[in-house]
Amino acid sequence: MRYFIIFILASFSIASAQQSDSTKTKSSYPPSRYESQKPSKVYYGGGIGFSFWGNYFRISVEPMVGYKFTPKLSGGIKIAYEYINDSGSSVSSIWHNFGGSLLLRYRVIPQLYAHAEYSYMSYQYSVGGFSGERNWVPFLLLGGGYSQQISRNTWAYAQVLFDVIKDENSPYSSSDPFVSFGVNVGF
Repeated sequence: MRYFIIFILASFSIASAQQSDSTKTKSSYPPSRYESQKPSKVYYGGGIGFSFWGNYFRISVEPMVGYKFTPKLSGGIKIAYEYINDSGSSVSSIWHNFGGSLLLRYRVIPQLYAHAEYSYMSYQYSVGGFSGERNWVPFLLLGGGYSQQISRNTWAYAQVLFDVIKDENSPYSSSDPFVSFGVNVGF
């Protein structure tokens, strides 16, 4: 416990020193250099998903790059990978899913947005060590969401999307919405 407290105090000292150093660096530049810089229209983001219950385990990674066309309209490209291991039945199943998306988002007000996303995902599963056929499934997800800024670089969000294509190879029920919520952190 003593070493833990020393580590925390040392970390705080290092963070304080780094903050004061960065302040000195900024003051050595002419103020006009900072005043003339505009925020970038390119932004990065994505998601990491993790779920488990009983004998079911899922993890997903979805990096994204976006561009702000206007203050209200933005678009982006996202790639996705998902690993699922379901050993809840007598024969275990393992899924390796991957694909990509093109998306558009329009902010009605700063917190409320409309969302459209075309996604093309590849699904293949193996049951008891035997690989099944790989299927490419298109999705056209329409809906919206709500985001609330928590701090300078942190937002909480909730989003509901509906697939309007409802492809026959989709592993999801045609009437189920895609509901997501979480926290976004900007760096």
